[in-house]
Amino acid sequence: MAVVLSVSGFLYIDSDSADDDFRDYSQAVPGYEDVEIEMVAVPGGVFRMGSPHNEAGRSGNEGPPRDVKVDSFWMGKYEITWNQYDLFANEVVDLLTRELDEETDRAVQITADAISTPTAPYVDMTFGMGRDGYPAISMTHYAAVMFAKWLTAKTGDFYRLPTEAEWEYACRAGSDTPYFFGDSAEDIDSYVWHSGNSDRSYNQVGTKEPNDFGIHDLSGNLAEWTMDQYYDDYFERLEGRPQMTPGSNLTSSTRGPCGAVHGWMAEDQRCAKRRGSQERWKMLDPQMPKSLWWHTNAQFVGFRLVRPKDTPQPEKIEEYWIEAMQDF
Repeated sequence: MAVVLSVSGFLYIDSDSADDDFRDYSQAVPGYEDVEIEMVAVPGGVFRMGSPHNEAGRSGNEGPPRDVKVDSFWMGKYEITWNQYDLFANEVVDLLTRELDEETDRAVQITADAISTPTAPYVDMTFGMGRDGYPAISMTHYAAVMFAKWLTAKTGDFYRLPTEAEWEYACRAGSDTPYFFGDSAEDIDSYVWHSGNSDRSYNQVGTKEPNDFGIHDLSGNLAEWTMDQYYDDYFERLEGRPQMTPGSNLTSSTRGPCGAVHGWMAEDQRCAKRRGSQERWKMLDPQMPKSLWWHTNAQFVGFRLVRPKDTPQPEKIEEYWIEAMQDF
C-alpha cells in the first residue's frame, strides 16, 4: 500500500495497488459490440475536497474544504459520446425492458412506458458542432441517469453518475493544486479546451492530455452531471455524507466548467469549480410540459459514468434508481 501525504494535508491511499482484478477495461455495449466505453480504475483514498479561501477565482460555494474518503471506482476515460448515447436514444421501446440473468445477482429492470424513451429533440442537439467522436450534450439529468440504468441493464454491471466527491477526486488525480496540472494556468492549452482555444465549440474527446489517472477532459470541453443535488452550502452539509440525493431535475450539480461552448476562461478550469442546473436551460423547448430529456439551452453540459469497485446489493441499486429519479 502506497501512501502520499503532501504539505497541504492531501492524503492519498492507494489501497488497490496489489489487486490484479482492479484495472482499466473497455465495456462493449451488448448488441453493439463495435461501440465501447473505456473505463479507468481509480483507487480510493482520502483527499481535501473544495478550495481554500485564498485560491484565485474561488467562489463561495467551494468550501470550506473538507477531508473526504472515496472508495475505489472506475470512471469513464472520456465523456459519453454521441456514438454511445445515440444507441440508447434510438433503441426501440421493447428493447428497453430487460431483466438481467439471475446468475449476475444484479437484477435491474427498466419498465417501458410513455417516458422510457427520449422524445425527439426540437432541434439538432449537436448544434452543428460535430457528432462522430464528439461528446453528447444537452441531455437532462434524468436522461443521463436513464442512460446509466440502460447500460446497467444491458451489461449486468452497476453504472451510475459520479458523486461530486468522486468527480473532484478523479479530477485532482492525487494533486492538491487548483488545476490538476499545477498551480497556475500557464500550461492549460496542453490539457484543457477553454474559451481561448476552442473557437466556442466542443471538441472530440481525448484530444487533450489526460490527468495522472489517465482521464481526459475533466476540466474544459463540457460541464458534467453528477448524481448529487446542488446546494450552495454543500460543504456545510458534507460532513459524514459525501454525496447527496438529487431532489429535482432542475437543481442537480454539475462539475467541470465548460470552457469550450459556454466561454469559461482558462482561470476558471479549477478542479473545485461547481454550479447547479437552472430552469432556463430549457428555455427554447416548445413542449408543455418541458421535456424530461433535453436541455435545449445547455449546449455545454454532458456526462461520464462511474462503476463502483464494490458492487452494492441489488436492493441498494434499486434504492439508488428510486432516489435518483424520485421527482420525475
